[in-house]
Formats: sequence, C-alpha cells, structure tokens
Amino acid sequence: MIQMTLIQIDNYGPWTVTPKPRTESDLQILQAELFADVQRQIAAKKGLVFFTRFDNLLAVTNGLNEEDHMRIQRSIRNRYPVTISMGVGAAETAHEAQRLATIALQEKGGAQSGRKEILAINNLIENPEDSFVQAAHIDINSVTETLTDIESAFDTSFMVNKAQHYLMTKLREKGALLFFIGGDNFMSPCNGLNEEDLTKILIDIKEEIGIGLKAGIGRADNIEDAAYMADIGLEIIREGNNKEWIHLIEELQ
Repeated sequence: MIQMTLIQIDNYGPWTVTPKPRTESDLQILQAELFADVQRQIAAKKGLVFFTRFDNLLAVTNGLNEEDHMRIQRSIRNRYPVTISMGVGAAETAHEAQRLATIALQEKGGAQSGRKEILAINNLIENPEDSFVQAAHIDINSVTETLTDIESAFDTSFMVNKAQHYLMTKLREKGALLFFIGGDNFMSPCNGLNEEDLTKILIDIKEEIGIGLKAGIGRADNIEDAAYMADIGLEIIREGNNKEWIHLIEELQ
C-alpha cells in the first residue's frame, strides 16, 4: 500500500489580503520556503513532497506515523505566520490514497473555514510489511537538443507542460499520479501500473504530440528508495542512447 498526505495552508486566501493585500514576491517566497521546509522534514523519514499548487502540497509518506505528522505541524506553527492542516490516507493506488486523504481533511472543514492545524487521518500503514511504493521517473528524450537550445525559454516550457498534461491525463486513468520535478523531469507514484501499460502510454504520447519520453521504474517500501531506483533505471536508458522506453530496478545498487 502507498500512503499519501495532503498538506494545506490554513485560511491562506484570506490571510494573503488581511489587513491588506500582501506583495506577490513575499507570497512567492513564503510558499517556496514553506515547501522546502516541509520537504526537508518529510525527507528525513524517507518521504517526498510535491509542490502541486504550493498552498496545497501532496506527499508520499510511507514510514511516517501520526506523531511524525504532528511534529511537522508544530514546527511550522512555531516558525511561520501560517499553520498547516494535513489529511492522510493509504490505499493500493496513489490516486485513491490521495483521495482518501483529501476527503478526511475536507470533512474537518473547508480550506477557508477558520480550521487550524487539523490532522485528519483516514488510515495509516501500520504494518511495515504492507508498505510498498512504485515510482516512475519520466523525462523527455534529448530535450536540450530538440527544445532548450533551439526554442525560446517560454516555448520550451510550454512543450514540457504539454507533455505533463498528456502524462497526467493518461496516468490518472490508471490510478497513478504525476508531478513536475524540474527541468524536463516528472515523478509518478504509480502503484498498480504494469510495465506494459506505462510503455503504451509513452508510445501513445509520442504518436499524439511528437514528444519522445522514457522512464525508469523503482520499487521499495518507501518513496525515497523507489525514486532513487527509478533514477538508476533512467540513467541506464540514457547510457544506452534511449533505445528503451522503460527500465525497471527492484533492488538498490
């Protein structure tokens, strides 16, 4: 099972304009620093946070218990002008786990309801033997030569976002999630997705929008190790001059 945590800034919208609108640069700095802070704390337990909308973060948190979540909330409260609430859920697929986490938090009140530092748990992975994460690290083939060095910066970003949209749409249908992680790279927590289905998704996108993709896949009891093995799988493809669509690694090397 995979465990997901929704991290939501409490009453963020009203706070940004009270007592008057705050400068956009200050808000961007706050969001970036809060994301980095939460990432650092969750990574200490071999979890991984994705920035999604910045005021709403999603994290794979296999290995974190209730007290771990509460400790992070206390730490943020003590050092920031805002608080965070969290919802936690675990399921066979990442999409279902985040859905359960979202529902658990929504049932405690809306994001702008005055709710403060709620920890809403649908379920946690109690038995370490039940903890399993499959992650795919996906990137665009030869992006430097085909986009970065010949297209404008914005147009390159547009094409990367286009690839992300197609990947998100197709992976979501399979119960997987997809997050942009910088450059031309994406990370997909994809429990339950087999190699054949992922290969077909990459081939379909190549045929539909002309963007070639490749993916390393890793499997472990936590997202840190699974993502690391996915990175290794991706490097093996690169070293083979992109002759594979995907490469699976199941043991740390």
